[in-house]
Amino acid sequence: MTAERLYHVSDQPGIPLFEPRPVRAGHPRGDLPPVVWAVGERLLHNYLLPRDCPRVTFYAAPGSDPADVARLLGASAARYVVAIESGWLDAVRAAVLWLYELPTDTFELLDPIAAYYVSRAAVRPLSMRRVDDLLGELARRDVELRVTPSLWPLRDAVLASSLAFSVIRMGNAVVAQVS
Repeated sequence: MTAERLYHVSDQPGIPLFEPRPVRAGHPRGDLPPVVWAVGERLLHNYLLPRDCPRVTFYAAPGSDPADVARLLGASAARYVVAIESGWLDAVRAAVLWLYELPTDTFELLDPIAAYYVSRAAVRPLSMRRVDDLLGELARRDVELRVTPSLWPLRDAVLASSLAFSVIRMGNAVVAQVS
């Protein structure tokens, strides 16, 4: 059980019960049994985008090197950065998502950096809320949205840094151009 509020984000309204599902093929945690996934409220912003939208998300962790923070977060007043490709901006503007708040009693923390939680039991949502202004929702959550033609250079820089990060759906990212 956790003190953090937990959410599942979906493009489907009215889900009455979340059943454990097998982990998708190729997932880094493919060793898990079927589970229900949730994200902690602290990093909910990482999922306030269309499901298939590739993104690089990052923030300064307590042990992050100040040089990495200065180089990648810069002078931003936001605590978190979510970067997407410019080709996805229209889809983000048009998307509608539903936030399902989930009870915490059967969930366990799987990844503290990404705030991923899993439950091996089926879960009934406590509530559901429609979000039809994803950009506005991100802005209200201390997030800087970066829009770039390709995520690959930023991904490489973030992975080589000491920042906390999540790299999501990169299989859908534009292929980096070789010069």
